Amino acid sequence: MRMIRALGLLALMTLAGCATVSGPASPQNKASTHAAALAQQGQFDQAAQAYMQLAAQHPQSRDYYRLRAAETWREEGNLNQVTQVLAQINRSNLSPHDQHIVDLLQAQISLNKGDYARALALTSGSVDALSPNIQQRTLELRAQAQAASGMYYPAAMTRQQMDDQLQGMDKAQNEREIVQLLGQLGVNDLKQRRSTLAADSPMQTWIQRALGQLGVAVALDMPPANQPVGTLMPGQAQGQGWQNPGSVALLLPMTGSLGNATRLIREGFFASYFNDHAGEGQRPPVKVYDSGGTPQQAIAAYQQAVAAGAKLVIGPLTREDVRAVITQASLPVPVLALNHPDINTVPPPNVNEFGLMPETEGAEAAQRMLAQGLTRADVVVSSEDFAQRASQAFIRHFTAGGGQIIGNLTLDPSVINYAAQISTIAPAPPPKNIDTDKKAAAKYVKGLAAQQAGSGIFISMRPPQARMVLPQLRLAQLKQPVFATSHVYDGYDNPDSDRDLDGVTFCDIPWLFDTQPGLPSRNAIANLLPRTSGSGARLFAFGMDAWTLAPYLDWLRTHPGSYVPGATGQLVEDDFGRIQRNLTWATFKNGLARPVSGSLDLSAPIDQPMQPTQPAAAASSAGAGTPAAVQGH
Repeated sequence: MRMIRALGLLALMTLAGCATVSGPASPQNKASTHAAALAQQGQFDQAAQAYMQLAAQHPQSRDYYRLRAAETWREEGNLNQVTQVLAQINRSNLSPHDQHIVDLLQAQISLNKGDYARALALTSGSVDALSPNIQQRTLELRAQAQAASGMYYPAAMTRQQMDDQLQGMDKAQNEREIVQLLGQLGVNDLKQRRSTLAADSPMQTWIQRALGQLGVAVALDMPPANQPVGTLMPGQAQGQGWQNPGSVALLLPMTGSLGNATRLIREGFFASYFNDHAGEGQRPPVKVYDSGGTPQQAIAAYQQAVAAGAKLVIGPLTREDVRAVITQASLPVPVLALNHPDINTVPPPNVNEFGLMPETEGAEAAQRMLAQGLTRADVVVSSEDFAQRASQAFIRHFTAGGGQIIGNLTLDPSVINYAAQISTIAPAPPPKNIDTDKKAAAKYVKGLAAQQAGSGIFISMRPPQARMVLPQLRLAQLKQPVFATSHVYDGYDNPDSDRDLDGVTFCDIPWLFDTQPGLPSRNAIANLLPRTSGSGARLFAFGMDAWTLAPYLDWLRTHPGSYVPGATGQLVEDDFGRIQRNLTWATFKNGLARPVSGSLDLSAPIDQPMQPTQPAAAASSAGAGTPAAVQGH
């Protein structure tokens, strides 16, 4: 496997200077150095032959050089040659370290032959006294032997033991292996194991990920958010956690269908950048790159940014472009991706993913309803993609938390009359004599209240459709509390049209309602940039947080429980490098949307006024007049 090969090369380099030679310029030393150079160049057969020649010429180091030859042929995948050379080695002439290398080679040969029991026996000892790379190689072979023997859970635990020491593609591959191994156990076994593990067991996260891959509903596991970043400690001039990320490259599509979205995101980015008081005097240079309209162009923009000396790449924007960039064979510069390419794929170790996902809102709505004691739900959503994704997340998290879905409707937004569809989830109509028979009326009302007790309605649709659907739900006697995603709100007050939405509670970004202290006033921004007065404010806020996160990424990764008080929510990093958002909640009353409660972060500073208008102007144009720190491309 690729990882064993990489670790094998490390072992080969570690062994390079172990033989006793007569001096730095001796023929033996020169020949050994030449053989090592051949191996590092990938000329494994020539290197192995050179080591075998050294073994023949220097009997006192014969077994050492034969082991070097065997290791080199292993790198080439020539296990037949490895077997022949191992038969010629006198194990007693080797150091304990080299004897363990012999065991590893024998274990790999045994794996190749299908003798998994012997491979497991050769790798089952303690690894504590071994060098780090030999530890990893031992654990890798042990995990392979365990998996081949059907010991899937022990194999996953062994790989989990390896994970902290791995980097780059090796780490990503190992994490995929953990999830795949656990998936072999099946749903019931995984659930049982999860119930017996301590809450802080490192296997909890992996079991949950495996259950998700198997299509099992798992409860929303939002990382804790209990300590805001930027806290100013006594004697410190700078807020806690802020770290200059170095030269930043911002990758966004400048033209095409996403041009308007890009402008809003970029303007928000630079508004936050120039109002970053924590980084006053230390702001790094930012250069904007056009990521184009194809994955290939996005890769080219990333590579261009790397060549120009970028230390952090923020972007690209579309799911396809993000997938292309972060799955490159080499990612020399960390990435804060502005989307999630695939919610079931673990990001590489030097990648953070941040996006405005409808799945987040569906999950938060499920948690909100359950927290209010509502354990049954009707789901009524648009046929549009965002609503379907939100609906799937809602159902997954609601049922995982013990809730029951009692009705599920998908409504075409081009339709006006939904009475026939709504009737399939509506209670029985009232009796015909309800207007004249008080007892019948009371009985019906009482029965309806009992039937709908403990239930709610989840909706995800745009405002025009919601304004048609809500009256029809009420007409059909569906009067339970209604919870919605942010799509139900246009982003501005529209009381005449939105009275039909009265009572609807929805989750949204806190900046729309100025419920996150410490951020520039939304009204002040809207006065400067009218296009942020509506739903465009969400993209602007997303751009704000793209910069706000950048100086704190390392801190969030190494300080669980820390969060960034962002414009799009309280931003926390989960175990896989994804930025999760705690949203705020609002409700419609008299046609006006207002936050249900106050600030998300009562400990944050009071609102700060917007600084001079230069940031937005700079963000809207990469041409003349752009500040020196920002170079359009």
